[in-house]
Amino acid sequence: MTVARSRHPAPAHPEPAGVDNRLVVGGAALTWRSLPTPTLPDPAAVLAHSAVHALTAARQHAVHGTELLLSTASRVDAAMRAELLEAGFTVSLLDDDGVRPSVPARPRAAEPHRLWLLTSGSTGRPKRVGHTLDTLTTVRADQPDRTWLCPYAPGTYAWWQVVTLSLTQPGQHLVVVEPDELDDWPSVAAAHGVDAASGTPTFWRRTLYRDAEALARVPLRQITLGGEPVDQAILDQLREVFPAARISWIYASSEVGASIVVHDGRAGFPVDWLDRETPNRPTLSVRDDELVVTSPYHGAGLAGPIRTGDRVQVLDGRVLITGRLDSDEINVGGSKVSAGVVRGVLAGHPAVAWARVTGRRAPVLGRMVVAEVVLAPADAGVADEAALVRWCADRLPEHAVPRRIRVLTDIPVKETLKSDV
Repeated sequence: MTVARSRHPAPAHPEPAGVDNRLVVGGAALTWRSLPTPTLPDPAAVLAHSAVHALTAARQHAVHGTELLLSTASRVDAAMRAELLEAGFTVSLLDDDGVRPSVPARPRAAEPHRLWLLTSGSTGRPKRVGHTLDTLTTVRADQPDRTWLCPYAPGTYAWWQVVTLSLTQPGQHLVVVEPDELDDWPSVAAAHGVDAASGTPTFWRRTLYRDAEALARVPLRQITLGGEPVDQAILDQLREVFPAARISWIYASSEVGASIVVHDGRAGFPVDWLDRETPNRPTLSVRDDELVVTSPYHGAGLAGPIRTGDRVQVLDGRVLITGRLDSDEINVGGSKVSAGVVRGVLAGHPAVAWARVTGRRAPVLGRMVVAEVVLAPADAGVADEAALVRWCADRLPEHAVPRRIRVLTDIPVKETLKSDV
């Protein structure tokens, strides 16, 4: 695995503080300092061929301040490429042969130090959100030495969170796994001394489902979850495997940055955090069952209270994020059902490894609740649809009980490590 090295003007900034941190990518041991620095157009929309090419673009930006949007080719379709060219970006493929640019018809001046993120597209087509390394770097206090696993797609908000930690903090080493290594990541992590890992709940559920014993052999001291609703079941399952690890869930998005961090092992966050104003910290509010965040880490042009589109429920002194506002609520004959609450009940069944809950058209009621589940391998013959319906009926009002439950053979996952739960 090689990346063409090119001459470049003198650095605009000193090397970042984490420049000598160890990187393991594609099985090769490197450091940030040893990465080649490609010459990029400015502004550049870089479509990285692999993880190492993405890391070279990140270091190039950190040192030279090139205006950069970083992604993979699979996340940028023809329509998005056309939009980027129209916006004045030079869209460039970055691989072992170097930089292969497509030049816009109307070039524009670059905005120094600007980083652009593509949202996950959960509300439609992905859109661009502007940041800088400073607004993406939300971990600033000294950290204990860690070797982090980075399983995320390059250029996503979660990817930048792990990458900026390694770039800016000495002692924060990085083991990057490519998409074709995800099914076997515990063996890669154990081989390279990973003791901290960040992933979506789907990422963790899928790993527990496929090989919990291999996961237990990874010496994790820090486990982080984010990117999707985090329920009590997945927190408890991880605690069982790693009783001594710190387990954290983080609420973050391209629009508002990292806004909520919880370490107490419970789903949701304390209700007394609402409307609490603290200098240099996000302020959290709820309006019409929607989470509203005012954050110092917001994207460009998004100052002030930002409606997140995430639905919340206050229960037993905790504020639970149950899902997207436009998809979480199911209207069953005039009664409102939270898909996230039903999903949490299903996920609490000891035989259920993963669940998704949606609404389906139904006569008379208009909509009815339906679900898909993946059963843990050891329990595949124990639970059936009738047993799961009874489980829900004992814990939910009658109108919220799923009328159909379909059993899948594997946990679905997208490139973003999410599964549209």
